[in-house]
Amino acid sequence: MAQRVSVLVVSFNTIEKLRRCLQCIEPHHEVVVVDNASEDGSVEMVQREFPHVRLQVNAGNVGFGVANNQAAAIATGDLLLYLNSDAYAFPGAIDTLALACHDPAVVAAGGELQYLDGRLQESIAGRLTLAKVFLEQTWLDPLFRKLGLRIGYWRTTAVHEEWERTQAPVPVDQIMGACLMVRPNLESFDPRYFMYCEDTDLCLRLSRHGRLVYDAAAKFYHELGSSSAKDPAVGIMRYNWGKELFFRIHRGPLAEVICLLLDRGGALLRLLVWAAAFPLKPQQSRTAVGIWRRVLTAPRRSAAGSTHTPAPPRPADQSS
Repeated sequence: MAQRVSVLVVSFNTIEKLRRCLQCIEPHHEVVVVDNASEDGSVEMVQREFPHVRLQVNAGNVGFGVANNQAAAIATGDLLLYLNSDAYAFPGAIDTLALACHDPAVVAAGGELQYLDGRLQESIAGRLTLAKVFLEQTWLDPLFRKLGLRIGYWRTTAVHEEWERTQAPVPVDQIMGACLMVRPNLESFDPRYFMYCEDTDLCLRLSRHGRLVYDAAAKFYHELGSSSAKDPAVGIMRYNWGKELFFRIHRGPLAEVICLLLDRGGALLRLLVWAAAFPLKPQQSRTAVGIWRRVLTAPRRSAAGSTHTPAPPRPADQSS
């Protein structure tokens, strides 16, 4: 028997992408949108163009994880699909991904994410370790990849090649939260994360219940970075804060400090490289130096380290 899927979408000032996301979700799926106080007309657009969508509107931006928890609390499906508002399902992709969960040992599944030009996008990772943070921050990870050594954090290419050989779901450690199907009532997002690494934390806890798998037969486009495109420095800071919080929760305060030092060292390295490149690329270097200076001097674990209490939602659920 087919399992009913609830598609959960968190919205924050991405009206055109949200419209396309919802247009790509087939009508037999339940859709829940939680809006984090968008100011671009997203709420009105959903009410006007997608009256079947269950809509909840927060009075403020409570973050990605908390808003997804709110959506999960009112969803009624046998499976939940966390889907970014800038992710677009290919026809049949959601049903295909649900098939990967027919095995009762599977607790979560992710599909193939593509850039809009069709290139494979990173969506599968290994366990997050300090060694992998070191490789990321020193630029050794891409160097090792060119040498054929796949020892870094991202594992998408290797996993995808295995899927191509077997044409069957491949067990993985972590799936990006931009497109993550899970069984309900097992684990929820930790509200201490505002944005970034909440999916790393969730997948680690889900792995204690069963298997996570990747199935490239389910394909989605993803406009990566929509949430941080307006201010890249804030996006990088939140990503660093998320990693540092992850290590504090799962490895202790010493690991958090080491991660923080690696993140700051990586920011300093990039600042110096872009400063040296100024004679060749003055405008680009000036922008990059400004970004990395802000990252280097960012306060410690600001938004990502606090517990977020959801603001009371405004009534906008149109499903009744």
